[in-house]
Amino acid sequence: MSESKLELLDVKKAFGEVEAVKGVTMTLRKGEFLSLLGPSGCGKSTTLSMIAGLEAPSAGDIRVDGQSVVTVPPQRRRIGLVFQDYAVFSRLSVRSNLAFGLEAQGFPRAERRRRVADIAERLELDKILDRRASRLNMSEMQRVALARVLVTEPQLLLLDEPMSNLDAALRFALRGELKRIQRALGQSVLYVTHDQLEAISMSDRIAVMRLGELQQIASPQEIFSKPVNRFVAEFIGDPPINLIDCRVTRDGARAIAETALHGTLDFGPIEIEEGQHLLGVRPHSLRLTHKPGPNGAETEVKVVENLGAEHVAHVAYGNALVAVTLPPRQVSVGERLHLHLDPSEIHLIEQGSERVVAHSLAKAER
Repeated sequence: MSESKLELLDVKKAFGEVEAVKGVTMTLRKGEFLSLLGPSGCGKSTTLSMIAGLEAPSAGDIRVDGQSVVTVPPQRRRIGLVFQDYAVFSRLSVRSNLAFGLEAQGFPRAERRRRVADIAERLELDKILDRRASRLNMSEMQRVALARVLVTEPQLLLLDEPMSNLDAALRFALRGELKRIQRALGQSVLYVTHDQLEAISMSDRIAVMRLGELQQIASPQEIFSKPVNRFVAEFIGDPPINLIDCRVTRDGARAIAETALHGTLDFGPIEIEEGQHLLGVRPHSLRLTHKPGPNGAETEVKVVENLGAEHVAHVAYGNALVAVTLPPRQVSVGERLHLHLDPSEIHLIEQGSERVVAHSLAKAER
């Protein structure tokens, strides 16, 4: 049997002349937590709706365990779906909430009791089975919503921004809890979100989406350290990546980037046209020191943001500013320091195509 739990093969969806999803191809592996990440209106919820059977694709195929489900009614797909609104029945007990779907599907009473008891124990709801749902806190509410879906033993679980209405502290607590539950059950999960922190902290892989198209599918670390284009580089990371103007010239096969502060940077033999392009450098890949050193240049601190556990210094770079993260109380506004680049973490972005053509300087420069 295929190791793929879910496959999307060139899936498209159009609403009249509007193309909401433009040929998405991706795979969700068994037991994997995959996040579909992108800004509002990028087509991620439409993609989820097609997988669940709430929308029919205009073209392409959707397969679960190797079998096409495009013509299979939603109720027969064995796909669990949890929306932003948990929609827990507040007047019913936790036990009745969990049994509701099983009863609707005609399961015998003994089987309903067995499944409810099993999932309640797994999700630590067994001690509150007789509590009315209106008395639950948000953590318990989320677990009940998940348990109500998982008790039907779905082949895969779809989550559509289930934490977007919660405050930051509660989201932090529930992220860890949701990941713990997913690992304990070995459940295959497709998680839709616009929140990069949710995607990075919980996912085995992330699929970044923009304007109905997939931009990149990779592990959170690869998405962060090796973005394929400007959109992914800018969408992932907090503080956001610095984009620095540069001019690329050729020295034989080698691409040389001229910068306002660091002079020339050698990217080696890569394919890129001469002209104006961009350097992408994350604030965490820059250092400020009081003494000169390799890949360093003198600059002035213009602004310092206090973020509590770390500060962000904004320093002059030609006519622009770049952000640098550093420990608290390390620098002051007006101080002249040396800004150092990490040569292994400099992304050269082609201006026209916006693709990243290099992720580091040539080895000779290091």
